Amino acid sequence: MSEHLLLADIGNTCIKIVFARPDALEAAYSLPTRASHTADSLGLSLLQLLSLRRLKPEDIAACLVCSVVPDVSTLLHEALQKYLGKTPLSFPGDFEIDLVNGYEQPQEVGADRLLAAFAARKLFPDAPSIISVDFGTATTFDCVSGNAYLGGLICPGLFSSRNALAANTAKLPRISLEMTEDRVRIGRNTITSMNHGFLFGFAAMTEGLCERLKTQLPGPTLVVGTGGAAHDLSRICRAFDIVRPDLILEGLRLLWLRKTATA
Repeated sequence: MSEHLLLADIGNTCIKIVFARPDALEAAYSLPTRASHTADSLGLSLLQLLSLRRLKPEDIAACLVCSVVPDVSTLLHEALQKYLGKTPLSFPGDFEIDLVNGYEQPQEVGADRLLAAFAARKLFPDAPSIISVDFGTATTFDCVSGNAYLGGLICPGLFSSRNALAANTAKLPRISLEMTEDRVRIGRNTITSMNHGFLFGFAAMTEGLCERLKTQLPGPTLVVGTGGAAHDLSRICRAFDIVRPDLILEGLRLLWLRKTATA
């Protein structure tokens, strides 16, 4: 029997499913986060994904979930139990992390933000300070110094901003946000104007905020980009030292490693 993990990151826009071994992430899939899901629809989707990987439910050693959408989290838990026969472990409920939470109200920190900070610290233990920049439904900047999570910033998201602009303007189209050029240029049509405005605008925002945050962090600061747009933006954004697209899922994998090591 192979020892695979099923890791799930439930965000406001999508459910990221990754099959992993304890030492590395493998295939990743995205399902939309939507109100019309049922436990059965999610369960059938999971079985299809297992089939694509030529895996069986008994090949899955454990299922781990990080969620910021409680209703969908409940449905996924039901699906995992009914279709895979697995009782999932959830962060933060089933795990503790060895980061001091410096938020004024620690319970207010999103599980995804805290888990990304934990993963960044574990993956890059020698960096005195770290900024994790996650391009999700919102763009978040999370700061770690030593063994402490200090907090960060919450900014508009790249794709949610695009969707809001298209929905609230009469003549501006919904653009694809394709990274076709490495240098900004003056747009001479609406598509180019919007595409470069969004992509280079968010790159500039990231560079500027990281530079300002670094002034408040001791020692050299490592900037880690994560989330759906991080890889493409890394082509034009000078802020990143490294890109790890699935930092939250890396955090779940690392939690499982630590749990099994101390069992």
